[in-house]
Amino acid sequence: MVNFTVYNPVRLVFGNQIKDELGPCLKKFGMNILLIYGKGSVKKYGYYNQIMNVLASGGFKVTEFSGIKPNPVINDVRAAVKLGKEKKVDVVLALGGGSVIDSAKIVSLGLQTEIDPWEFMTWRIQPEKATPLVTILTLAATGSEMNSAAVIQNHETGEKLGLVNELLFPKTSFLNPEFTLSVPKNYTAFGIVDLIAHSLESYFGEGEPSITDSFTFSIIKDAMRWAPKLLNNLDNLEYRANIMLDATLALNGITSYGKKGGDWGVHAMGHELSLLFDTPHGASLSIAYPAWLKLHKKTCSDRISKLGDALFDTSDVDETIEKLTAFFASVGSPVKLSEINVNDEQLTEIVAQYHRNKVSGMHHKLSKYDHQTLVTLMI
Repeated sequence: MVNFTVYNPVRLVFGNQIKDELGPCLKKFGMNILLIYGKGSVKKYGYYNQIMNVLASGGFKVTEFSGIKPNPVINDVRAAVKLGKEKKVDVVLALGGGSVIDSAKIVSLGLQTEIDPWEFMTWRIQPEKATPLVTILTLAATGSEMNSAAVIQNHETGEKLGLVNELLFPKTSFLNPEFTLSVPKNYTAFGIVDLIAHSLESYFGEGEPSITDSFTFSIIKDAMRWAPKLLNNLDNLEYRANIMLDATLALNGITSYGKKGGDWGVHAMGHELSLLFDTPHGASLSIAYPAWLKLHKKTCSDRISKLGDALFDTSDVDETIEKLTAFFASVGSPVKLSEINVNDEQLTEIVAQYHRNKVSGMHHKLSKYDHQTLVTLMI
């Protein structure tokens, strides 16, 4: 077990307390709100009106920035920063899933400086301050509501990058499972894949503390337990609540205790697929993970075997990979590039993109030869 430090200052409010607690929470930071949300589903399903009613009754001044994309882009972040500065906002309120929250995190940095926020994403400049951020989650997937990470893409530079910084922790995150009832079946499935992938990224990182492995296995097994029930009954609030909690636990730090860090090679692979083909994040991961495991089935055989024993009652490496792949397929998430309509001519484009952005892991490094092999394994 490696030395480690735990720090997570996020106040998490789980349940339907938004009406009573959101106003007092925001007033701690100011009365001038920048409300950030996506392309309209929050209005369609009534969440926007609920939040606006709370803000109106509390006397808040609200500036809105809408249109955040499922794979968030830096140009939207820049536009939101410009608007927030013009309106001199005190606090950022994110209403949405991981893409909205990730965007809001980088907006919170940009509001405090004249530095282009992409400079933070490239790690060239370290941020020094952030505007307070409060989040209201509407999609269980990324865990962004309780961590200090954000991922943004830049089509001008051809990059999708992640930033981890303690300034990105939300002050308070509201998790009401009722706000996820409107998520359609495919994106519910992609969220389940994402939370499992987060758990696996930590599991395959450096360090093997047994209790942390147990945490990880429990999260994945719980998600696998509720997944078929939820996907067959999307209106069940109890099923939604369990998956929502699983997604938060998968990336709030608990799966990294006693470890140097996760690997994140699969996320690096998936990010490039999202960048190239606008593939939903979770869908890119269900394609990438089986290929990554096949590539590493000799070098990681003991870890894969232990994973199989915990999840599928088998210590056979190949069977473990097959069963995990079958689970992804069973929830309706793609497991091959052909399922997202990638043709043979585009395979070389993926390899070139992996080379260009030096796709690799933090613990299990990937070579250019591995890039070619991985793309072949994803066909």
